[in-house]
Amino acid sequence: MEHHAIIAGMIPRLQTKTIIERLEQFPSVALLGPRQVGKTTLAKEIGQSRPSLHLDLELASDREKLSDAQSYLSIHQDKLVIIDEVHRAPEIFQTLRVVIDKSIHDSKASARFLLLGSASMDLLQQSGESLAGRVAYEELFPLSVSEIPGSECDRLWLRGGFPRSFLSESDKKSSVWRENFIRTYLERDIPQFGPRIAAETLRRFWTMLAHNQGALFNAAVLARSLAVDGKTVARYLDLMVDLLLLRRLPPYQANVGKRLVKSPKVYVRDSGIVHALLGVESGERLLGHPVAGGSWEGFVIENLLCVLPWSVKPFFYRTGAGAEIDLVLEWPDGQLWAVEIKRSSSARPEKGFHYACEDLKPARSFVVYAGKERYPLAKGAEAIGMKEMMDLLSDPL
Repeated sequence: MEHHAIIAGMIPRLQTKTIIERLEQFPSVALLGPRQVGKTTLAKEIGQSRPSLHLDLELASDREKLSDAQSYLSIHQDKLVIIDEVHRAPEIFQTLRVVIDKSIHDSKASARFLLLGSASMDLLQQSGESLAGRVAYEELFPLSVSEIPGSECDRLWLRGGFPRSFLSESDKKSSVWRENFIRTYLERDIPQFGPRIAAETLRRFWTMLAHNQGALFNAAVLARSLAVDGKTVARYLDLMVDLLLLRRLPPYQANVGKRLVKSPKVYVRDSGIVHALLGVESGERLLGHPVAGGSWEGFVIENLLCVLPWSVKPFFYRTGAGAEIDLVLEWPDGQLWAVEIKRSSSARPEKGFHYACEDLKPARSFVVYAGKERYPLAKGAEAIGMKEMMDLLSDPL
């Protein structure tokens, strides 16, 4: 890939078609994702195909336009109104609810608003005003292996999926971008969403989680290290999960007569941010770093989950005796798929995976490995590459 000739807006995004379909069905669509993930670029691209208006609530001039929001929006009722950084004006949700209800009454029940937010909808709607039944939610993930040439997978793993990081001219410039991204979040963005937390404390928390990428969340250990109490650590975790920066993967609870792990596993969602927090600037350093295994596991999980149908629920499974499945997918009909993740080109699963499959009896079991060939393994499992596994999850029939 010629990085110098590519800009983020030229990378086709997986979610584009889905967002357009949701706009045709719902009066409003909330496109959620962390800052710099490409929400604005994608929204403007969609807006070019129809009459549209873009408001960026980080601009005082655009916030002023919404001082009498109902009147202003009524002037533009025949346009798709894109509202960027909607969390800047949480009171707008009450007006949007009134405008949407009027549109539905006037038989204009689709494509009124595209709301862009850098946090979960629960956190954005701090006003308490709900758009339930009037909005569809879509998350824009960082770039995935399905959106780049296959030869760029290792670069994507190292730099992460934020377009500006991935498309940087060098690993060094990518690292500098990510470091500034982290500082901006800690010093400016995170304080907007909750009580003031010292940036240095939150960075230490984030870095500790990066060191233990994919480990069980142990609030007591983290609390002692940070000199705070367990409830405070849990609050930090909740906030960063809501900001779509961390993933809390819950344990699968099954009645198998064994002692099961009950703590969630926690991942820093973007692999490039993991590496920036740990000072890993090159692929060579990454391969020799203790976090390489956990980083790769998190990288694969994020790629798989970005294509997972919304009705499929992800978990992990682990017993006190060590039986473990990295990713358990529960389909709406109750069917389970078991996924083990391996960085190596060998797809031989660990014994603990087989023991866990004997417990859960999944309908299908896979070992996602670094190779590309798909072939059967012992005990009904299949070896499969990450890209092909993503294609399978996108269209499982």
